[in-house]
Amino acid sequence: MKRFIIFLLALSLIAFSSCEKKEDPSDTKVPTDDEIARDELYNIMQSYYLWDKLMPVVTKENYHGPYELLEAMRYKKLDRWSYVQDYDDYLAQSQAIFVGHGIRIGLDGTNKTRIAQIYNNSPMYPFGVRRGWIIKKLNGTDLAPIFLAGDGVAYRDLIGPSQAGVTNTFLFVTPEGKDSIITTTKSTFTLNTVLHFDTLVLKTGVTGHLVFEQFVEPSNAELQTAFAFFKQNNINNIIVDLRYNGGGDISVLQKLAAYIAGSSYFEKPFLNFKHNEQQAARNKTYNYSTVTAPVSVPKMIAITTRATGSASEDLINGLKPVMEVRTIGDTTNGKPVGMYGFKHKTAYMFWPISFELENTLGEGEFYDGFFPEKYVPDDITHDWGNRNEACLKEAIYYLENGSVSAKGIYNYQRSVQFTESPAVISNAYLIEE
Repeated sequence: MKRFIIFLLALSLIAFSSCEKKEDPSDTKVPTDDEIARDELYNIMQSYYLWDKLMPVVTKENYHGPYELLEAMRYKKLDRWSYVQDYDDYLAQSQAIFVGHGIRIGLDGTNKTRIAQIYNNSPMYPFGVRRGWIIKKLNGTDLAPIFLAGDGVAYRDLIGPSQAGVTNTFLFVTPEGKDSIITTTKSTFTLNTVLHFDTLVLKTGVTGHLVFEQFVEPSNAELQTAFAFFKQNNINNIIVDLRYNGGGDISVLQKLAAYIAGSSYFEKPFLNFKHNEQQAARNKTYNYSTVTAPVSVPKMIAITTRATGSASEDLINGLKPVMEVRTIGDTTNGKPVGMYGFKHKTAYMFWPISFELENTLGEGEFYDGFFPEKYVPDDITHDWGNRNEACLKEAIYYLENGSVSAKGIYNYQRSVQFTESPAVISNAYLIEE
């Protein structure tokens, strides 16, 4: 009897389905472009995300588009970096195209706002504006209270959107102590990533000094010029200032590491990439590149801040097995992972964390960052290359004495800073399948 009832039920279902009205194709909901992008991102996260077994379980249909979905799926305990990017923004960034005044502004130890960084092609640069210049007012408004409050929204409202044609008026105090009113208009330009390079003649010999801001493809030509200069001057140590370097392209990282480590390490193991179990076949070792004008130094001092992250940290970690590496300044960001970039049509780039990196000794997972030999404030009162700049001065002291200076010399505090620069595509690889 029991079997008979089940059989009749099955027949009833078949009969019901056969009599059911067929759905009109015109009634089927057509997914929007954002929903298609959302669904694609969902599948990518399920397959490639490093923490695929730890991310929250979600119903993708509950989210309008990829931005909302990624935020819901992100493993928030460790992942501070996965993001969705507008495709046009990605193209501009990867080619080092910048829109704005090309400046970073910070608050110094006496609560004055100053230029902390300026690109060579900035519309302000021809006026002689450099790192260290005091800004009294922006468009008639005193900037110091905004920075003291850490009010990034008020700053962005005051300086305006990152669009060519936006004009601002700055009241500066020049290094000579004179007021200078400069009105400039935001423009589109190619940024320089090597902000400064020179040599320092120390008691221990000639030291190269490189201020490097991000790892992007145009950096290669700039680095080649800098290291040709270093090689010509026979440097025996190097100070690499990475205080504002948030990372970038690993292929550029491989080249910079080769310049510093020297020709004996060309094409030898540098960093190991590890993925989730589904993508274990992608695990591999990346080597030092082959470059012209390598310098092969035994010691590197890196100047770091909380803005030093990703590929910058991998340079520090990757070189540790082959030379002495010390850091001066502040604790780094703590990003021992990287991402693959997935293009969705010409609308989006998806950047989920997809792999972790470790050096040839198996050292990685530095989520707390690298702690400096000595905490030294980001001294924005001096321009690059000035030996009185606190971090550079301490790096020189270490090279000449083999240790940091006595404690308590610097009144350490972090500088509140705002920049026009977007977050860099850190430790990134493009993948198309």
